[in-house]
Amino acid sequence: MTAPQTKTSSDPSSQTGERKLSNFLCFAVYSANLAFGRAYKPIMDALGLTYTQYIAMVALSEEDDQTVGALGEKLFLESNTLTPILKKLEQIGYLERKRDPADERQVRVSLTPAGRSLLETDPAASLVGATGLGDDFFVVQQAVARLRDNLLRATQQEKA
Repeated sequence: MTAPQTKTSSDPSSQTGERKLSNFLCFAVYSANLAFGRAYKPIMDALGLTYTQYIAMVALSEEDDQTVGALGEKLFLESNTLTPILKKLEQIGYLERKRDPADERQVRVSLTPAGRSLLETDPAASLVGATGLGDDFFVVQQAVARLRDNLLRATQQEKA
C-alpha cells in the first residue's frame, strides 16, 4: 500500500491549485535567459562576438592571466567547450594564450590591450536599464546567483 501523494512547496501546482507552465520557476529562468539572448544579440553582433566570448573576456578583465581550467570554472564551461572560444578570441586579437612555464600542461589566458579597450566601452551597459528592475537589479542578480549556487550544491550532494 502506497502513501497518498502530497504536494510539496517545490511543486508549482501546490501554490495555485493547478499545474501551469507560467508557475514554474525553472521556466521563468529559462525564458528570461532566452530574452537576455535576444537583448544581447544586436550588441554582440555589432562587436562580432558571441555572448560566451564576451563573458569570457569580462571574466578575464576581473582577473588576468588565468588558466583555462580556472576560467572554465568561473564560466561553468568545460575546457573542451572553452578552448575553441578562446582560440577564436586569440585570432581576433582580444586575448593571448600561452603555456605556463611552471607547468607546461596548463594554458594561461590574458587579455590584450585591444581586448581591454573593447571592454572599457562597456558595450552591454544599456541592458541594465532594459531589465526594468531599477534599484532591484542587484537584489535580483544576487537572488538568481544564490538560486544557481543552491541548485549546484544540491546536485553535488546527490553525487556524493
